[in-house]
Amino acid sequence: MTAPLIAITLGDVCGIGPEITARVLADDSTYALCRPIVVGDAGALARARDIVGADFEIHRCAPEQPRPRDPAPGHVVCVDPGLDIGALAFGEVNERAGHGAFEFLRIAIEMAQQHTIAAIVTAPLNKAALHAGGHLFPGHTEILAELTNTDAYAMMLATPQMKVIHLTTHVGIIEAIRRINPQRTYQVIRLAHDTLTAAGEANPRIAVCGINPHAGENGLFGEGEEEEKLVPGIERAQAEGVDVIGPLPADTLFFRAVRGDFDVVVACYHDQGHGPVKVLSLDEGINITVGLKGGIIRTSVDHGTAFDIAGQGIARHESLSAAIRYAVQLAPEGRGLGTAA
Repeated sequence: MTAPLIAITLGDVCGIGPEITARVLADDSTYALCRPIVVGDAGALARARDIVGADFEIHRCAPEQPRPRDPAPGHVVCVDPGLDIGALAFGEVNERAGHGAFEFLRIAIEMAQQHTIAAIVTAPLNKAALHAGGHLFPGHTEILAELTNTDAYAMMLATPQMKVIHLTTHVGIIEAIRRINPQRTYQVIRLAHDTLTAAGEANPRIAVCGINPHAGENGLFGEGEEEEKLVPGIERAQAEGVDVIGPLPADTLFFRAVRGDFDVVVACYHDQGHGPVKVLSLDEGINITVGLKGGIIRTSVDHGTAFDIAGQGIARHESLSAAIRYAVQLAPEGRGLGTAA
């Protein structure tokens, strides 16, 4: 069977995105999984290739042009929008790099919508640079939702030990609690269930974190947020046959998930879910955007641009390799199997 075409966006070229991309492109095991296409600046990729000591040719094409050849070991296809940002200084916030990261993702989304590719894998962007470049989004997830006109979506983090999906992400804690409601709770539980079912889990076991310490402990902590915002959504999903329980105290729930009691944990806010995941597996954790319209699959590294080490050739690429594996696993069957024009 023909391996699926996967688009890898370079992210912010002033960070480690190009380097980790060059490393996975130099790894023959990547091509055993998929046929990777880079969406980014060909000059930045060439610079990264030389920094990490990789050996491959880069075949550049503009987004509107046919690919010059099919991706294969030693021959990397790079869809380049022609922004000429490959020589920007490493480790600095640059509005041109921020705009570039947005454009790389926009082009990859168009390719996915046209079913040219099977999935999108993103290297990290820098939020300050993104904003400086005129794109006022909190991150990749919100750009994907906006450009695909998706309302019901969520961020899922996956590690070898556990998976976590979030009710809220890039907002302050007070705003996060305000945004949680029974409909959102139900929506995210369903997204978790449907995503894991599509990936081969017959009946995924889901557990929902409480908002307050000890999940409120019967009204001892908080102002009844669990009963008001979480329980009705949980009960609605249970009535539909979803295997979900909660709300449970977060301080012990993640231990139970790592032990194998649950397939995915629903976290109420950013740090509640991100903290345990990054302690467990910063190098191998990945980020999945679930619920995008059109069945678009996007996976990503679960780390930032690492400006402090960018350009030094020491950035680890395991998270990007894991993101590629998940993208292939989750990609809709039959998409992105075409050959070069």
